[in-house]
Amino acid sequence: MVNCNFCDKEIEPGCGKLFIKKDGRTHNFCASKCEKNMLLLKRKPRTTKWTGEYEKEKAIQKSVDSTSAQKKKKTTKAKKK
Repeated sequence: MVNCNFCDKEIEPGCGKLFIKKDGRTHNFCASKCEKNMLLLKRKPRTTKWTGEYEKEKAIQKSVDSTSAQKKKKTTKAKKK
């Protein structure tokens, strides 16, 4: 099965659209919504909330934030009087 180039969903055989650019690159789309967002509106999947790539990016940011939060929890040395 082929994945949609915009939302990263699996496309069943016989469904979706195959778009071929003039330079020979191919794009598979599961719905016209994905096609319009990528080709006409020139949106990036990383910034569109309903795409799979956005969810992956968000998960990566959460893991980075949690590791940086762990680093901030270091204890400080007690001051001697």
